[in-house]
Amino acid sequence: MLRMAKASEGKSESLDFYKYLCQKIGSEKVVKIRRLVSTVRDIGQNGKVITSGSKGEGLDLNGSDVDMMYVDPYGKVYQTETEVQSQIYPLPLIMNTEETQPCFTQLLILNHDIKTTPNVLQKHHRGFMLSSELYKLSCKNVAQVSIPALFSGKIHGPCISNKEDTLDIAWCFKCDKWIFQAEPWVCRPRTTWPPPEIISKIVSSGVLIVPIGCKGSTNEHLEWRISFSVAEKFLIFSFSHTQLLCYAMFKVLLKEVVEKYQNLKGLFCSYFLKTLMFWILEETDPYLWRPDNIIPCFMACLQRLLYCVRYSILSHYFIPENNLFLLRFNTNNKEKIINILENLYGIGIDCFASSETLQEYQRLSYKISESFISRNSSFLQQVMLIFRNAYTNGRAARVLRLMYNFLNSSRTVLSRFVFVLEISEASMYFSEETQYLNSAGNKHHYFRYKHDLSYLVIGLHSDAVSGLLKLASFFYVHKKYIASLTVITHTLQKFTNEKIDIRFFRYTKKLSHIQKYVLSLMKKEKLYTIIKSLTIHPFGFGKESSIIPRELQPDVTRIYSSFHPLSFAYFLNFLCYYHLHDLTSCRQSLQRLRQSQWILSEGGTIVCQPESVNTVIFCGIAHQLLGETYNARLTFREADGLDKYNLTSAASRLSSLI
Repeated sequence: MLRMAKASEGKSESLDFYKYLCQKIGSEKVVKIRRLVSTVRDIGQNGKVITSGSKGEGLDLNGSDVDMMYVDPYGKVYQTETEVQSQIYPLPLIMNTEETQPCFTQLLILNHDIKTTPNVLQKHHRGFMLSSELYKLSCKNVAQVSIPALFSGKIHGPCISNKEDTLDIAWCFKCDKWIFQAEPWVCRPRTTWPPPEIISKIVSSGVLIVPIGCKGSTNEHLEWRISFSVAEKFLIFSFSHTQLLCYAMFKVLLKEVVEKYQNLKGLFCSYFLKTLMFWILEETDPYLWRPDNIIPCFMACLQRLLYCVRYSILSHYFIPENNLFLLRFNTNNKEKIINILENLYGIGIDCFASSETLQEYQRLSYKISESFISRNSSFLQQVMLIFRNAYTNGRAARVLRLMYNFLNSSRTVLSRFVFVLEISEASMYFSEETQYLNSAGNKHHYFRYKHDLSYLVIGLHSDAVSGLLKLASFFYVHKKYIASLTVITHTLQKFTNEKIDIRFFRYTKKLSHIQKYVLSLMKKEKLYTIIKSLTIHPFGFGKESSIIPRELQPDVTRIYSSFHPLSFAYFLNFLCYYHLHDLTSCRQSLQRLRQSQWILSEGGTIVCQPESVNTVIFCGIAHQLLGETYNARLTFREADGLDKYNLTSAASRLSSLI
């Protein structure tokens, strides 16, 4: 009877802790939304981009960076020369694993015409090899020119990272076939996980080849690592929610507890924990992984990690011949890690007491029933991540890909909802790619006008403001000033206190009192309706956009330039009245534009960001158009002083007036 009471008590504690984890790490539905968001994003990129790492897996833990893999379309990897059907495009790369450790390969250039890639090749006794080291340097140079976020990028393992270490991008090549080294994995004995359908998907997905060699190898600079990132996503997506939460607990323990100890940072990595979870799940009964058993499950995982460290053995999941812990530890840090893990195991779930993410458990009661407000706040936070990347090239093709997948792959209400949002957001940029003919009465011109207008109307369904502003700018560019003013007036009515600005919400993850109140009034509405009517997306234009006002073309010189939507609305209002020769309304719009600067201020001082500097530039352009050269000069000088990194047109506009 006593044992039954203790068992019941243990189940109760596990259930409480499970509910607590669902709030702190994410409920099953929130995880599903995160995964849908990243999957739809990847679909829109036609298989060239793969979201990996924690965010791609459906987790959003403290300190998690964004991991992206770009599949280089200019090369394709084959295991043997006999597999190559064409030697022209993409460039055939032949794997050479005879001189490398398990999980690594060299890439031999089969095509002997090396004129197109001489800067990344090195002569080898077997021919010309693609150097992983030179390839990364080449990718870094490209990133610094084409991707502003990586302008000060640095090489981190196989990736190019930004200065803040919040974004890792790995350029890689793809091998469409399952490699010989991993063939035994397909048919090795296992319990019930992974199921046959997942194994089939994994085998058909092939592997990626990333630019990093085996540490300490004499040919490290020529070697590439075989990456199973796509396969690993399939496996993690097959986790039950209890299993995923245990994996997340592992990551929290590593980052927020173990790595706080001196000289241990970087000794472990998330990949080790993921590998350990794969082995454990393959060997255990799925029935054990229940919410009411989550604490014993996690403690068993911790015990397994302790065993692996003690005996310096952690086999790669797909290629077990590769021991990930071989020569990983020296005598000192190994003993230190063992002592730490033993102590953490000894105190049970209290091992999270010093972690930032899970430290509150012992202080709070978690007989949790999530409120509508907190639930929708969580959902909003995840869905809004769809729009964190403001602009990418090829939106026209992307819309078509999304439409195709929406019609053929969308089977649930949630997936349809995410697809519709992404299609609407992508449609806003569709018309930017159109180049109109100069002939005013041209039939093609009229057709493109109606065609682009239809996509901009679709874009209205993505948020409350930015879609409308795109439409207003479209009308302005086509000299339909009255139509533009009508849309602007409607847009300005949307700028109310309950609107949620995605940019700020993404960082604060908090709602104001009025936003919470409005959400409570909309509790019966679908999440799609809430997103459409309450959110404001980042606003801007891509380089060479066909719908940007000509007065702003000097300000759009990069891949994407952002503007504050409210100040842009007042500026466009000014431009329309200017061309209608209504000077009184022009000055009223300029006055409102000046007032809008305070929305972008902190304590009365404008924040030195491109958006806020561009607001000052708007005022300078307005003064210049009105013939007020002195005021224009003063305003451009103010903007130039704020633009510390020369990201705007302030300096050039000022010099043109001196």
